[in-house]
Amino acid sequence: MREETSAAEEATRRLRGDVLCLTLAPGEAVTERSLETTYGVSRTVVRQALTQMIYEGLVQRTQRGYVVAPFDFDELRELFAYRDVVEEAGVRLACQLAEVSELDAIQAEIDAGLREFTPEGWMEIGLDFHVRVAGLSRNRFLQAAVQEVTTRTIRARWLAISAGSGSQVTHDEHTEILRRIRLKDEDGAAEAVRAHAREVHEQVRTAIEASRRFLGRRSVVGSCS
Repeated sequence: MREETSAAEEATRRLRGDVLCLTLAPGEAVTERSLETTYGVSRTVVRQALTQMIYEGLVQRTQRGYVVAPFDFDELRELFAYRDVVEEAGVRLACQLAEVSELDAIQAEIDAGLREFTPEGWMEIGLDFHVRVAGLSRNRFLQAAVQEVTTRTIRARWLAISAGSGSQVTHDEHTEILRRIRLKDEDGAAEAVRAHAREVHEQVRTAIEASRRFLGRRSVVGSCS
């Protein structure tokens, strides 16, 4: 059982990587048989990996099988609106409850990520930042909500980061959020979170729009306006 679980985790990691780096393009059909061959695993393991990718919003089930989810502007607008609500609630509680040592640890991590920048490392740190800040609220449901919304935007964020969108700006905005939490400035922290989300949303929108040229018409749905 443990061997099967490990195989599913590895297949999920590889499938996620192929979707994120666009080896499997948005709108592209995939089959269980082709993934069995590509990853050298059983049909059961492939199905487990696909189930996880559906949960993360990276793959969709169709009547004929599976398709790599296209970028969806309408979904992204909803996700960022939801993110505003849950992240604001989280940082307001963080202002009341966070320890200085916790804030120092998060700051050290984002500083190190800027000095040693790679797209992969920066994306991981950036997503983890939001989940860790939400964790300072001491509310596991808020943290889970932030985890879900960042997971659902991970591929679009990867596209923006790969295009070189604003690592220094992102670092500065993360630092400002932490600074406001240190000051126990709830309104300031909430505004800093909203401003950062607006910047990320614009980076993502621009990166997706630019990708239409090489990804094809099936890669993007919804309206960018």
